[in-house]
Amino acid sequence: MATVYERYNLHTTPEKFFIEACDDGADAVLAIDRVSNEMALAGKKDVPPSAVTRPICGVMGTIRLVAGMYLIVITRKRNVGSLMGHAVWKAVDFDIISYKKTMLHLSEIQSQENKTFLSMINNVLTTDGFYFCTDFDLTHTLQRLANTSPDFHEISLLERADQRFVWNGNLLRELAGQPELHRFALPVVHGFIVIKPCRINGKIFEWILISRRSCFRAGVRYYVRGIDSEGHAANFVETEQIVLYEGAKASFVQTRGSMPFYWSQRPNLKYKPKPVISKSMNHMDGFQSHFDSQILIYGKQTVLNLVNQKGSEKPLEEAFAKMASGLNNGFLNYLAFDFHKECSNMRWDRLQILVDAVAETQEEYGYFMVYKEGKIVSQQKGVFRSNCMDCLDRTNVIQSLLARRSLQSQLQRMGVLNVGQRLEEQIEFEKIYKNAWADNANACAVQYAGTGALKTDFTRTGKRTRWGLVMDGWNSMIRYYKNNFSDGFRQDAIDLFLGNFAVDDSDGPTPLRVHKDWKFLTLPIVMLVAFSMCIVCLLMAGDTWTETLAYVMFWGAASAITATIILFNGQDFVDAPKLVHKEKMD
Repeated sequence: MATVYERYNLHTTPEKFFIEACDDGADAVLAIDRVSNEMALAGKKDVPPSAVTRPICGVMGTIRLVAGMYLIVITRKRNVGSLMGHAVWKAVDFDIISYKKTMLHLSEIQSQENKTFLSMINNVLTTDGFYFCTDFDLTHTLQRLANTSPDFHEISLLERADQRFVWNGNLLRELAGQPELHRFALPVVHGFIVIKPCRINGKIFEWILISRRSCFRAGVRYYVRGIDSEGHAANFVETEQIVLYEGAKASFVQTRGSMPFYWSQRPNLKYKPKPVISKSMNHMDGFQSHFDSQILIYGKQTVLNLVNQKGSEKPLEEAFAKMASGLNNGFLNYLAFDFHKECSNMRWDRLQILVDAVAETQEEYGYFMVYKEGKIVSQQKGVFRSNCMDCLDRTNVIQSLLARRSLQSQLQRMGVLNVGQRLEEQIEFEKIYKNAWADNANACAVQYAGTGALKTDFTRTGKRTRWGLVMDGWNSMIRYYKNNFSDGFRQDAIDLFLGNFAVDDSDGPTPLRVHKDWKFLTLPIVMLVAFSMCIVCLLMAGDTWTETLAYVMFWGAASAITATIILFNGQDFVDAPKLVHKEKMD
């Protein structure tokens, strides 16, 4: 089976980078010319003794910024467990190294822009959740891997990877073009992986949860919604639950993704911006493209739409239902479940209504299972595609319940659970299971919304708690701030990292040189001064109460009027992306 080298030394000279493979028996060296940018295969004898040497864990790739090319390497990794004998690693630290030896060729403005681009790349790299494996393909489910030809396993990890989930695909473009260098090209996924040895009835098995975040239409909560022209849905995540016991293995796959038509929800300083469905786009083309690809990859689809069926979310649910019906595809089923209405007043037991409603479909879809002798005894014939507005909090709760139902059947079939035993009664395992799914929710939420998930108290304990409501309120406040005042930068960072925006080779200005309208600076200062004067007038009363009241009313009215103007022009005051054109939404 084709693999990537596991251990490396980076040798640096003023003219070249030499990345030496340090695996047993390896003699290969990747030589990168710092002047011409050319990459070539060399041997250990080609590394000059004068080079500065340090160990690294892998090559993330290369990217061009204002100053020129940069090499991105993984400098620290942490083992998260073993998947069928293959070590799975989490990339913990990175280094971004300039090809150029000096920045003297840059003007002051260019230097500042280059620093901004570097901070964007760092912003993505420090977003927790990058994983890799040097001798196993983490981008494919067990079922997809089992249904491939022997030849498939002989090609490089980069060539055979599912490109939806290779987050450094853009960074590896230079390496990808030279097959002889593919053993240095390490595909990295973004999302969440947990591998836990578990025990039930004295029988030890491995329980694994993998969430693979798609790099197509990737971004942050309010700036990336709906689908693009190729049918890629925002915040699409494939989640696979795997169980391994005495050579037998089983997996259950679910997906989540934004409602697959053209809609937006731009931040505008309001707590919950109103969603807008495009009036100019052909929704059915994108909708059909999305589900055609989903059915091709996963088989039958049951959509679980968990959005509210009243208020601002209602038109989205109605549009989704209408399109699903209009598609008239026997492989697509649609089920709406008003999560907040059904579970209001802490009635979280009512989630069982949805679980029971899809029980027959879940039996039909089944799961993938292979006995220890390699015989495939069951294939998964379809997936549940869950979504709420963000495809985070409500979605994760439902996915954890459906995954437990599948796991119950798998463990019984493997002989781990005895007849009549319920997973819910296995206290030790339930704790592991619930905490892992809550951690999965947090990881996906941080990557998309900027904070941990909501409703994780239910996922962890099976009950909704008052403290959980308090924590949800705190996370919601942080989300509000980030979504309005820092997500434009995060969106730009993701677009730069994934290659949706490329830094031009010319010396011309970049889109970073955007000057804010005068309102952006003036109005907040006026509002702050007026509000401060209002407080001062209250604390330092005048000679008469009427004089004090007049001052308070004047400054209070000034601050209120200014605040109203700011809210009315809310989109001018939020941190909007600069590197790509905004989608035109009516």
